[in-house]
Amino acid sequence: MRTRAAIVRETGQPWEVTELELDEPRAGEVLIRFAASGMCHSDEHLRTGDATARLPMVGGHEGAGVVEAAGPGVTRVAEGDHVVCSFIPVCGTCRYCSTGHQNLCDFGAEAETGKMADGTFRFHDDQGAGLGGFCMLGTFAERAVVSQNSCVRVDEDIPLGVAALVGCGVPTGWGTAVYAAGVAAGDTVVIFGAGGVGTNAVQGAKYAGARHIVVVDPVEFKRENAMEFGATHTFADADSAQRAVTDLTWGQLADHAICTVGVLTAEVVAQAAAITGKGGQVTLTSVGRRGENHIQLAANGGVVGYQRRIQGHIFGMCNPLYDIPRLLGLYRDGQLKLDELITRRYRLDDINQGYQDLEDGKLIRGVIVHEG
Repeated sequence: MRTRAAIVRETGQPWEVTELELDEPRAGEVLIRFAASGMCHSDEHLRTGDATARLPMVGGHEGAGVVEAAGPGVTRVAEGDHVVCSFIPVCGTCRYCSTGHQNLCDFGAEAETGKMADGTFRFHDDQGAGLGGFCMLGTFAERAVVSQNSCVRVDEDIPLGVAALVGCGVPTGWGTAVYAAGVAAGDTVVIFGAGGVGTNAVQGAKYAGARHIVVVDPVEFKRENAMEFGATHTFADADSAQRAVTDLTWGQLADHAICTVGVLTAEVVAQAAAITGKGGQVTLTSVGRRGENHIQLAANGGVVGYQRRIQGHIFGMCNPLYDIPRLLGLYRDGQLKLDELITRRYRLDDINQGYQDLEDGKLIRGVIVHEG
């Protein structure tokens, strides 16, 4: 079978749209026809080299589509099912899944190579060389073979172009506030970065009942958009936010600082720590550049003296099999904005323009539409 796909061939080079050969699904695997794929910043980390990966690789890890075929032993989904692909696969039996931490599932160990569970690939170029799919998915392909462990069945009334977003960015951002940070009613929350993930952190903080939701982002479009999703105050720089939070809290500072910038830096972490008060928490969601240290704080005044906590996480500490349907239920009930997250839709051939728009601060979330 042939499929069109966008691949990263070499670090620093543009996305290349090409045709690949796609194998049939093997045991425990399914063939998915993708309807749409979110354009997450993490895929750009793959292209720029900020993320470690085996190249060439098919990009995309935030997709939704329809199961066209199932290999032997598939029980989680069936042909014809509408599914969202979680970029964290869930085996259901490892130590982490069995203790309620599906986001840490051991099955995702090959995310950086894209190999399937048997150590082989399903995508092949014209020379027969194997290519992996990012996060064992590759949703920038029109079709892909993935493990059933990466699939979450969703109701057919949910538009697939919207459902794609809950494969990564929405639960990562929403969960950052609700689970990883543990925002509570009446809290003051400062969110650094109001892109696709940060905007959903705003939604999560609002859902949790935060009193003050302060967004720091240099892009005016993103600040204005954050207000539509629940932010109470926005600022272009950390110094302005620091002064405002000091006034809002009578000098006690924020309960939480959440870092969802495009590329994490030590400067942003230091700003986040400085804006949190005693017993506060800095929650790190962003990915930084390889080879750099991103947490450089004085122990006495920066962490110990104020009893501050630094919390890392993946996928917002969400459990994919539970939280993906849960978030879509909130969307159906009007308690979570998803349609409004999509700034622009692109065809696969326009992927490089889409990521340039993201770099230029023109998008909250771009979506590649494979069909329709």
